[in-house]
Amino acid sequence: MTNNAAERAIRPLTLGRKNWLFAGADSGGHRAAMIYTIIQTCRLNGLDPEAYLRDVIARIADHPINRINELLPWNWTPPASDGLRPAAA
Repeated sequence: MTNNAAERAIRPLTLGRKNWLFAGADSGGHRAAMIYTIIQTCRLNGLDPEAYLRDVIARIADHPINRINELLPWNWTPPASDGLRPAAA
């Protein structure tokens, strides 16, 4: 038994550790962690993170607060008119 799959999954974070060491403040580190979490969640759900973030940021201001769960990565579907497709696995 090996843990190669787990190590490959965290490699990008490990390689960038020096770059992220000085995020400016603790709040900067927390924000970076949230963004990395969103990006990885998109990837795990087969979505293109850039397309997801572009669409959600454009729609979130006018989206009803009681339907915010529609914008979560596991519920999100790309708008049909934009031609966005989920990322290839």
